[in-house]
Amino acid sequence: MTQIRIRQIPCLTTDQMREVDRAMVDDFGIELIQMMENAGRSLAGRAIGMMEQRHSDGPVVVLAGTGGNGGGGICAARHLANRDIEVTLLVTNESRLGRVPREQLSTYLGTRGRVISAEQLGGMEPILVVDAIIGYSLNGPPRGPALEMIEWANAYGGEALALDVPSGVDSTTGETPGSHITAIETLTLALPKTGLGVHSVGSLWLADIGIPVEVYRQAGIDVPSDLFGGEW
Repeated sequence: MTQIRIRQIPCLTTDQMREVDRAMVDDFGIELIQMMENAGRSLAGRAIGMMEQRHSDGPVVVLAGTGGNGGGGICAARHLANRDIEVTLLVTNESRLGRVPREQLSTYLGTRGRVISAEQLGGMEPILVVDAIIGYSLNGPPRGPALEMIEWANAYGGEALALDVPSGVDSTTGETPGSHITAIETLTLALPKTGLGVHSVGSLWLADIGIPVEVYRQAGIDVPSDLFGGEW
């Protein structure tokens, strides 16, 4: 008989997660690129796991925003492309990419993966859509290119894997002020967010992005030192 260990894991509000991210960079010298790589590799691994369960190897469409969440999606696209999976990437606005996500895009361009414009989405028929559009930075109803991506994903009706938080869902409250992604699975980062107990999250997975326990303790959050055990 397999013994199952059940443990309590604390949840974070959006403001607490922002403080954790700030402390990682400012107080502990852990760069955004390191966390993004861990997030993107974990996201790619979960996408591969989903495709294996469905006995398919793609194609995959990755929808990415311009911030850290989008950078994680672009990183995942690279890891998928490096494993000969047919990957197509669409970024909400390439000209507004942050520095680190822009570096991720530059690296992705060294793969066989494609980059398309929003006008080309209509002909896509992926087995999986990876949602890395907004994450926990939601500020009101999605609009512009982000809204168009969300509406396409919902209209297409394929399965979606969300990074951290389904786009359009408030990570603290779970409320949806406008259109939002309904995911089959969500891979959240570091710790679960308080708003992730809603239907649109789907099955919830937790990814280790390399945050030391002391970062949480400094923020007054009690986290087991062996939170992930031997897994990632």
